[in-house]
Amino acid sequence: MSITDEATFESLTQRHRRELHVHCYRMLASFDEAEDAVQETFLRAWRSRDAFGGDQLFRAWLYRIATNVCLDLIRRRNRRVVELRQSFAEVPWIQPYPDRLLDEIAPTEDEPDAAAVERETIELAFLAAVQVLPPRQRAALLLRDVLGLPAAETADMLDTSVAAANSALQRARATMQDHLPSHRLDWTTPAGEPSAVDREMLERFIDAHERYDAEAALAAVSSDIRITMPPHPYFYEGIDSIGPLLERAFGEGQVGDWRLVPTMANRMPTAASYLRLWGDTEFRAFKFDVLRVAAGKIVEITTFGPELFPAFGLPLTLAGDNDEGAGAAADDT
Repeated sequence: MSITDEATFESLTQRHRRELHVHCYRMLASFDEAEDAVQETFLRAWRSRDAFGGDQLFRAWLYRIATNVCLDLIRRRNRRVVELRQSFAEVPWIQPYPDRLLDEIAPTEDEPDAAAVERETIELAFLAAVQVLPPRQRAALLLRDVLGLPAAETADMLDTSVAAANSALQRARATMQDHLPSHRLDWTTPAGEPSAVDREMLERFIDAHERYDAEAALAAVSSDIRITMPPHPYFYEGIDSIGPLLERAFGEGQVGDWRLVPTMANRMPTAASYLRLWGDTEFRAFKFDVLRVAAGKIVEITTFGPELFPAFGLPLTLAGDNDEGAGAAADDT
């Protein structure tokens, strides 16, 4: 196969865009930076198209370029977590990934190598643990254990020997074992299908917030609840620590009305929150809360800003349906 013109190149690359984006996302833990990496991958591929041999697999060639683009970005930005102590508080660049886009990756007759994205390789805990790894170990782990590439192909992509690639993989596996939570081994729900418990806890979370019911919100979370808010360094652990958060959301100092929309991020139940300030006529995108559920309770909440609402297929504003109430509440304040 030869790449003779821009239209042919565009057709070939777009076929692999989403899976390359997810690969770069796993390497970088940032949705936006993964987009930059894919753009750079296609630019490098176009510039070096004459070096592509017809006997090479185009997909593998793109993965090699994408992996090296990510390695360059990691080294240049020096983004590595030395030790993961307080979950995502040490990974301020981490962003959520919409499930609706993850679902675009699935085997077809044209792309039999594609595979559904399983929860254990895309959940936030996995991504955060990957960020602890040095760049080459990170790449070796993702190429071998996530993409399932053979040792020889992995070594070729990393421009190293098979022995060196295997050594990097073994060190990466050992580090990941130290940083991954034990719950990762217990997931049985198929990719893209939230469990009944996940759905129930998301419904309870949304209901409590829309009714401003602090007691119901507390009843839904575990006693050792953990809350982080990337890119901010805030870290809350335990029910006693989240009182100020509930006061700001539901108490006398609350600044407006909430409306929450259920969605999914990183194969986890997620609530997209809109806030209508007193006196405003619209609910405006405010945050995502990605929930980790275990033993029938919400055990971790990771809160992100509203920047990726469009990527989730969500509008930035919702029309208000109780403007008189909003005005009265504004007057009361």
